[in-house]
Amino acid sequence: MDVDELIAAARNGSTRAAGRLLSLVESSRRDEVLAALDAHQARVVGITGPPGAGKSTTVAALVTAYRQRGLRVAVLAVDPSSPYSGGALLGDRIRMAAHINDPDVLIRSVATRGHLGGLAAAVPAAIRLLAALSYDIVVLETVGVGQSEIEIAALADPTVVVLNPGAGDAVQAAKAGLLEVADVVVVNKADREGADQTVRDLRGEVGVPILKLVAAQGEGVAELVAAIDAHHRTDTAERRVARARTQILSLAHTLLRTHPDLDRLAGVVADGRGDPYTAAEQLFAAPTES
Repeated sequence: MDVDELIAAARNGSTRAAGRLLSLVESSRRDEVLAALDAHQARVVGITGPPGAGKSTTVAALVTAYRQRGLRVAVLAVDPSSPYSGGALLGDRIRMAAHINDPDVLIRSVATRGHLGGLAAAVPAAIRLLAALSYDIVVLETVGVGQSEIEIAALADPTVVVLNPGAGDAVQAAKAGLLEVADVVVVNKADREGADQTVRDLRGEVGVPILKLVAAQGEGVAELVAAIDAHHRTDTAERRVARARTQILSLAHTLLRTHPDLDRLAGVVADGRGDPYTAAEQLFAAPTES
């Protein structure tokens, strides 16, 4: 199938065609796919937080809640290494198993492929594609490996940070800068000891909604969905421009890292034949290869 045929098949419910298109936007054919799409918008909900906080369980609970509303949902799980074989659906994510056979739920792993931030360079294109394929909600889950995860805020509205009871997660999240970009903070596994104290500690750190959740049991999910909806309703044009600006700068940084003149200019600076200021100006002035 060509791109137009794949788009038509995906709109008719073919998850295989949708998966193929997602593979194309991770490849050199990205522009070809984007050029074939009409302008659409989907809501993007970002889920991030430290490893083990229960992000996948939270995502699964949100997918269930949105499907109960009759919404089509796509999940993009950003992988720090490489895609699962053939860009396959994440069948090995046991917590998402209940949704694997739902034709109105698409679950996809996306590799970072060396992108500096926590998000793959292909993610903005994937979101645009999914919106054009009539997915109402895109849930963007990152692996929660540290400072780079704050890049999720450039794409999501809102960014939900998932933490566990106890001082460790909250302290590490604060150090990693996650709390600075959080629009909603969730203390998951709130049936464990220390949950109330963690909420109190977080209230001294952030001024955003802080919710308790037991995602595995579905407790608190309705409140989380309500908080996400409330935040979305307060979005402004200024905030959308700020998010777009961050996306552009992040992707521009990635392009500069692969600039054909970067190594040559680095050698000039390293040998003392030039300075980094002039080299940086020359890097911007030099034409980039596609």
